[in-house]
Parts: sequence; C-alpha cells; structure tokens
Amino acid sequence: MTAQDYYEQGNAVRKLGKWHEAINCYIQAIALDPDSPAVEAKRMLDDIMAFYHKDAYNP
Repeated sequence: MTAQDYYEQGNAVRKLGKWHEAINCYIQAIALDPDSPAVEAKRMLDDIMAFYHKDAYNP
C-alpha cells in the first residue's frame, strides 16, 4: 500500500469511530511519506483523543 492508501483507509475507519485503527493507518502513511496529509490528520486525532478520551489514550 502507498502512503495515500493508508491515509484514505485511516479517514474511512475514523469516520466509523475506530480511532486507534485510524491512528495506526496514519502512522503507516507517515512512515512511508513524512509529508503526507496524514501528519495533520494524526495530530488532530491525537488532540481529540487526548481531550475526550484521556483514560483510553496513551500516546
């Protein structure tokens, strides 16, 4: 898979509420392409998780 594929998969699972799976997809995308839009998507999802799910999230 390409970085774009992982990014799009991350977006799809994020919309389903599968936060941790989305983060994993974004991490894969970033590993393949450090300039991927997944960088910003992961940062935003990290912020959301840290704010709303403090007990379930440990970055």
